[in-house]
Amino acid sequence: MCPGCGQPIAACTCKQAKAPVSDGIVRVRLETKGRKGKGVTVITGVPLAEDALIDLGKQLKQRCGSGGTVKDGVIEVQGDHRATVMEALKKHAWVVKA
Repeated sequence: MCPGCGQPIAACTCKQAKAPVSDGIVRVRLETKGRKGKGVTVITGVPLAEDALIDLGKQLKQRCGSGGTVKDGVIEVQGDHRATVMEALKKHAWVVKA
């Protein structure tokens, strides 16, 4: 039995990834603060579960040809790739703002 939801372990629903609550707008911005002057493209508000967010982050990093990370529901791509990222995200039919 799962201590969280009381269901059998095979039918546990509390551990399933849930999409974060979002206002429906994906925001893309460039951050340099706290990064020794290096620019990082930050993508927030993507309405995907954690596993799908990791896959999207991998696709965006490959498209931009740079490194990055996905943590706490935020995708970070090294460098200033705002135009490339916004173009790729618009293909998913999301509202994207810079």
